[in-house]
Amino acid sequence: MSGRGRLALCAFAATLMASGAILPLIDTAGWMVQAAFLLAVQSGAGALTRRVPLARPLTVLVQALVGLLLLTVVFAREHALLGVLPGPEAFQHFGTLLSAGGEDVGRYAIPAPATDGIRLMVIGGVMVIGLAVDALAVTFRSAAPAGLPLLALYSVAAGLAGGGASWLWFLLAACGYLVLLLAEGRDRLSQWGRVFGGAVPVQGRSAQGFDSAGGNPLAPVRTGRRIGALALGVALVVPAALPALDGGLLASTGNGTGGGGGGTINAVNPLVSLQDSLRQPDNREVIRYRTNAPDTQDLYLRIVALDQFDGTAWKTSQRDITDIPRRLPQPDGLSPSVGATEVRTNITAAGSYRQSWLPLPYPATDVDIEGRWRFEPVGRTVVGDSGQSTRGAKYSVSSLMVKPTAEQLASAPPAPASLVREYTKVPDVLPDVVEDTAKKVTEGAANDYERAVKLQDWFAVDGGFTYDTDVQSGTGVSAISRFLQQKQGFCVHFSFSMAAMARTLGIPARVAVGFTPGSPLADGSMSVGLKEAHAWPELYFEGVGWTRFEPTPSRGTAPEYTRSESPSGGPSSPTQPEATASTAPSVAPSASERCPAQARQLGECGAAAPQDLTPPGDSGFPLKTTLLVGLAVLLGVGVPLLPMLWRLRVTARRLGSGGRTPANAGARTLAAWLEVTDTAWDFGILPDESQTARKTAARIVRLGRLEGEAADAVHRIAGAVEQVLYAPVPKPGTGLSDDVTRIREGLRSGTSRGTRLRALLLPRSTVRVVWDLSGRWASLTDSWRGSRWAPERWAGFLRRPSRQRG
Repeated sequence: MSGRGRLALCAFAATLMASGAILPLIDTAGWMVQAAFLLAVQSGAGALTRRVPLARPLTVLVQALVGLLLLTVVFAREHALLGVLPGPEAFQHFGTLLSAGGEDVGRYAIPAPATDGIRLMVIGGVMVIGLAVDALAVTFRSAAPAGLPLLALYSVAAGLAGGGASWLWFLLAACGYLVLLLAEGRDRLSQWGRVFGGAVPVQGRSAQGFDSAGGNPLAPVRTGRRIGALALGVALVVPAALPALDGGLLASTGNGTGGGGGGTINAVNPLVSLQDSLRQPDNREVIRYRTNAPDTQDLYLRIVALDQFDGTAWKTSQRDITDIPRRLPQPDGLSPSVGATEVRTNITAAGSYRQSWLPLPYPATDVDIEGRWRFEPVGRTVVGDSGQSTRGAKYSVSSLMVKPTAEQLASAPPAPASLVREYTKVPDVLPDVVEDTAKKVTEGAANDYERAVKLQDWFAVDGGFTYDTDVQSGTGVSAISRFLQQKQGFCVHFSFSMAAMARTLGIPARVAVGFTPGSPLADGSMSVGLKEAHAWPELYFEGVGWTRFEPTPSRGTAPEYTRSESPSGGPSSPTQPEATASTAPSVAPSASERCPAQARQLGECGAAAPQDLTPPGDSGFPLKTTLLVGLAVLLGVGVPLLPMLWRLRVTARRLGSGGRTPANAGARTLAAWLEVTDTAWDFGILPDESQTARKTAARIVRLGRLEGEAADAVHRIAGAVEQVLYAPVPKPGTGLSDDVTRIREGLRSGTSRGTRLRALLLPRSTVRVVWDLSGRWASLTDSWRGSRWAPERWAGFLRRPSRQRG
C-alpha cells in the first residue's frame, strides 16, 4: 500500500476511534455502522481523486460533495432530485431535522433515542470531522493539526456525557491519533531513503550501518511507538494516582477513590440533569420499590446532600468515605424522645437509570447491596466506587420514619456551634435582598421552627410563586435574586432559595436531591419516574436532626409537623394492606401498569421485588454486539477485496526503493520484470518461464496489442533484465516504475471493461499466494521429517540401550 493510502486508512480509523466516545450517548449503536460506511465512501472518494491527481482544494471539495450526496440519500432522499441531488427542499428538510435534533438533545436524558434528527447530527458530525482529518493528514500531508478536529469530536462527546468520559473512549481516540502520526512519520522517513543505524555490523545490515534492501525505517517507527505508548500510559496512570486531581479528564461523575477503609469523595453536582429529567415528555420509570411502611408520603428517596454554597452553585463538600458498616451509625442530633419507626424497603433500579449515588430513604440504618459501594457518614449517602453505578441495582434498606411534633421542633435547644458555623455560611456576594426578604417573611416568629414554617408557607402558598420547569436554570446568587423577583421556577429554585434564606437567619440548612415517593400501583408496589426527580431543603434542629421541608408548590407533600391540620392519607399513600398481610416487603413478582411493553423488553422498567427480578436487558454499551457487527462488516467488505489489496501491496513492494548497491539495483530490475509479467498475466497473458526475456517481451507486446511508449517500455525493461543476467558489468535500469505504469495503461486500454475489472478485483497472479503457502508447507513438513523429533528418530531412540548410571 502506498504512503497516501496508508495515511487515508489511518485517518479513517482515527476518526471512527474518536467517535466511539459518542456511543454511550445514544441507546443504539446502529448509527456507528452507518457512519463508518458513509465515511469509508467519502474517504475512498478522496483516495480516487488524489490518484487523478486534482489540486488539493478540489480534492477536498469533491469529498465534501460526495459526503453531501451520501447524507442526502440517507436522510433526504424523498426531497432530492432523482433521489440523490439535493435541492432547496432537501436543504429545508436538513434544517428541519437539525432543529428537531437540537430539541431532542435537550429533551431526552442520556442515553437518548436514535431519532432522525440526532442521527443526522451525529453521522453528519462524524463525516465533517472525518473530512477535516483526511484533508489535513492525507491531502495536505500534515497529520499533527488533524488532532484538533479529533480532540473536538471527543471533547463534545465527553461534555455531553456530563463533563467526563470512560477511559476506554479516551484510549481509543488517543491511539487513533497516535497511529495517524506514526503512519505519517513512516511515510516521511521512507522518502529519505535508508536509515543510518550505526557502524556496528549486525545480521541483515551492512557494516556501514545502512538498512538492507527494502529500506524500511523500522528503528524510528519502533521508537515512535514506544514514546506514544509511554505518553498514553502517563495520561492514564497519573490522573488515577493523584486523588487531588479527581481523576482528571477521565473522572466519572461522583466516583470515590481510595482503598478499603479510607479515601475521599469530591462529587460533581448531580443537578445537571435534574431539569432535563423534569422536562421529559414520558415519565419513564427509573425505580420500583416495595415497603412495609404504612404511609409512603414521607418516604422520599434521597440521593445526596448539597451543603456548600459559594455564590456560584450549591455542591457537596469533599468528605471521607469508608466501607459500608454492618449497621449505619445513629443519625446526628436525633434524640430517643422523638418518635421513630424502622421500616424495610426493597428497591430495584431500572436498566436505564445510571447514577453514582444510591437512592435511599432518609435516614437509612442498614443497606444490603452487592458491588463496590462506599459510605459517606456526614451526609449519610452511599456512593459507587471505581465506576459502580445504580444501573439495574437491587438492594434492601432499613430506615427510620422520624415523626417529631411541632412542640419538639419549637423547643429544640441550640445546635452545636461547629455545626452552626459550617451550615450557616453564605457568600459575601449574596445580595442583601435575600436576607431582608427572609427577615420580612419571618417577622413575628418566636423560634427557628416558626421561621422555617413561615419560609416554607411563603414559597408554597402565600408568596405568589408558580412552578415552571421552562425557566432558566441556575443555583448561584443571580439565579436566587432573579427567582425572588420573577417568582417563577421549579424545585431547584425553591429549595436553594429557602436554604439560603434560612442560613441568613442563623438556621443550619442544606439541600437534598433525590426523588419524591412516586405513585402506588395496583399490586401495592411504588413506581418512581423521571418526573419525580426533586430537590428540597433540610434544616437542622437539635434533638430531631436534619429535617425535611417542602417549599415547592404542587410537588411532594408538606411534612405533618409543618401543618396545623394534618390530612389523613395523601396522594402518594399506597393502598392499605389487609389485616392478615405481612408487614415484611412483598417478594411476589408483578407487572407495571405504567410501563409500556416495549420499554419492559428493553429492561427499562423496574421490578416488583429485588429477589425475583430478571436481570435488565439494558446492560450498557453493547461491546460484544458492536464487535461482532464490526467483524461481520469487515469480513463482508474486506474478504472480497483481499486479492486486490494483496496485489497492490506486492506492486508497491516491487517498485519501491531497491537500494544503491549494484546488487540491490539488479534485484529491483528483476522485481520490475516480474511485475510486468504478472500484470500481463492479470490481463489474460499467461506467463511462460521457459522463454527468454526478449521473447517474453515480444509475446507480451503481440498478445497485449501494445504500441508506442508501452511497447518500447516492455523492450527497455527486458533489455535491463538481460544486462543484469548476462552483462559482465550490469548497468542498473532507470525509470522502471514509470515504464511499468506505461505497460499497465497500455494493457488496460486494449481490453474490455470486464477484463479490466477482473484484473483489478480478482487478479490471476494472486495464485502465487497459494504456491507460496504450498511451498512453505512442503518445506515445513520436510524439515519436520528430517528433524530429531521425527517419528523414525523417536523409534531409533527407543531402540537404543539405556546407559547404566554409576
